Amino acid sequence: MLHLTQWSLGLPWDVAALWALALGYLFGSIPFGVVVTRLAGTTDIRRIGSGNIGATNVLRTGRKELAAATLIGDILKGSAAVLLASALWGKDEALIAGFGAFLGHLFPLWLRFRGGKGVATYLGIVLGLAPWPGAVAFAVIWIAVASVSGYSSLAALFASAATPAVLWAGNDRAAAVLFIVLTLLIFIRHRSNIARLIAGTEGKIGANRGAPSNS
Repeated sequence: MLHLTQWSLGLPWDVAALWALALGYLFGSIPFGVVVTRLAGTTDIRRIGSGNIGATNVLRTGRKELAAATLIGDILKGSAAVLLASALWGKDEALIAGFGAFLGHLFPLWLRFRGGKGVATYLGIVLGLAPWPGAVAFAVIWIAVASVSGYSSLAALFASAATPAVLWAGNDRAAAVLFIVLTLLIFIRHRSNIARLIAGTEGKIGANRGAPSNS
């Protein structure tokens, strides 16, 4: 990977790591779901459906184009963070930037640290770090599970659980360790979804749940 030495020359690793973490966090904390729905003049998505700021909840506004824009934005901010960090400093810092981007999405400064669940940003990070086989495996598993079950949350859980194993099998051990951590965070953020899946009350993709929820 080409390094932009005018930025990276002479920086000790620990300083570069801190810059990478901050860079990732700032990228990840951009709340595209809130931004695009406000620009479109729709209802505050934090007050409808699951209350989440991600594309699945944006879809509950009935505006597919806004959900698509949110999905693309949340993916791209993860990819942009790791690719820029890789170009500036290297692979290790790209991994740190990916972690920062994920934390930024989950705990954005601009929304009083109340962010989303991180699935699209997770995909963006793996797309930037390991498009093959990591991102491909994630996308294929997500699509397969979502198509069969109709549950976005279940698809996310299956896809994120498989991603570290795929990376480990491909001998990308450092990335696999990062995604083990991110997968644990995905499961923690989806604990209310897991409870609803067990209870059989989880909403399916495109279902319009108008009442606010604490998930």
